[in-house]
Amino acid sequence: MDDYPKLRLYIDGRWIDTTGCGSMAVENPADGSELGQLPVAGDAELDAALAAAGRGFRVWRSRSAFERFQVITQATRLMRERAPRIARAITLEQGKPLAEALREVQLSADIIDFLAEEGKRVYGRTVPPRQANVLSQTVMRQPVGPVAAFTPWNFPVNLPSRKLGGALAAGCSVIIKPAEETPASCMLLVEAFHDAGLPPGVINMVCGEPARISATLLAAEPIRKASFTGSVAVGKMLGELAARGMKRYTAELGGHAPVIVCADADIASAAKLAVVAKFRNAGQVCASPIRFYIHESRYAEFRDRFVAHAESLKVGSGLDQSSDMGPLIHDRRLREMQNFVDDALALGGKLCCGGQALPGKGYFYPPTVLEKVPAAARVRQVEPFGPIALLQPFSTLDEALTEANGLAVGLSAYAFTRDLATAHRLGEELEAGMVGINHFGVSQPETPFGGWKESGMGQESGMEGLLAYTEVKLVSIAA
Repeated sequence: MDDYPKLRLYIDGRWIDTTGCGSMAVENPADGSELGQLPVAGDAELDAALAAAGRGFRVWRSRSAFERFQVITQATRLMRERAPRIARAITLEQGKPLAEALREVQLSADIIDFLAEEGKRVYGRTVPPRQANVLSQTVMRQPVGPVAAFTPWNFPVNLPSRKLGGALAAGCSVIIKPAEETPASCMLLVEAFHDAGLPPGVINMVCGEPARISATLLAAEPIRKASFTGSVAVGKMLGELAARGMKRYTAELGGHAPVIVCADADIASAAKLAVVAKFRNAGQVCASPIRFYIHESRYAEFRDRFVAHAESLKVGSGLDQSSDMGPLIHDRRLREMQNFVDDALALGGKLCCGGQALPGKGYFYPPTVLEKVPAAARVRQVEPFGPIALLQPFSTLDEALTEANGLAVGLSAYAFTRDLATAHRLGEELEAGMVGINHFGVSQPETPFGGWKESGMGQESGMEGLLAYTEVKLVSIAA
């Protein structure tokens, strides 16, 4: 399309539109058409990016936090000015409705701004010495070093922004590898930093064969930290690679979020909010609510309202302003959704709505609601990462908590109740890094984002996300 940007890599302050390794096609998931050709980084480009990141780190770490803040916030000003263009690129290559894409850009700028502002407040502390000849003992934080950052396709500006914002505010340089399905979104983000006057080498962007790039970067001496957002399986592999070089590692991995709806909940509000949260970005959200446990006395009411709201959503191209939900990212996700549904139904689950891919071009799957799916079904154990919701009644809160906490993942969890004591109990006992009571808005620029158990290690966003890009140093001075 004429309004889709020309795809390029970015190394040492220069844009690269051709490499010796050729290119790969990027397609529009709404119709399967080719949007552009993405240059593939080879050994030469990776070596250049590593060398540039080393030089860039030495320059950037020497800047004061206030100087870094000025450059970073100039970039976010450009992001906001260019938000319509960036949002359109997101919709073209990722598929989400344009209004969702525009909110993503605006929130991403807010995330970066918060981290840049907090970068001026990375405080240390003074520890009183025990010996009389020790004049001072200071605990300080310094930037960890060049960072290798890996991001997926579902939030192609938001997720790079969390990593770039934290790393740059702390004084680190970055080599970022966005998903090859959605490179233009990250490229336009990097362009804003380039135009804001970020020194060469502080940000480098490469794309290509993911396993090759990750193995090369994580084995390279200049890289001191890796940050990854994606699946549990890949997150574990990258963690092993990082551990071999004793490199710091942050991993935000998958979830399978439970929602407990208590008997005293506002059912009308809960059902409406749940549908919006569940089918946002076609369910391709790591913190998406999936497993709904509803008290048996309110089960039928919640199910009927939830299904009615789900069926009212219009599925279509994200460029169509009337669309509530766009396509899945590629045809493999379509097949995966169908496999989840067919397996659940074969084992005795019941279909309330959806359940079949929509005909025609593009990778469209409707909002799908399954109820009373047996525990043996794959969708009860594995995150579907798509527009599938599971409804299940419960009789006691103990039972609901056991079910909610019964998986190896724990990224986010939600609950609805009007009882204050129950709300506190749920907040205490749900095993997840983020718990929302009576709402789903757990991800904000000021709040830490991260999971328990196999959902990852460390946090992004919030002050915790900034500190993840620093090392602790004690300086003890004696007379």
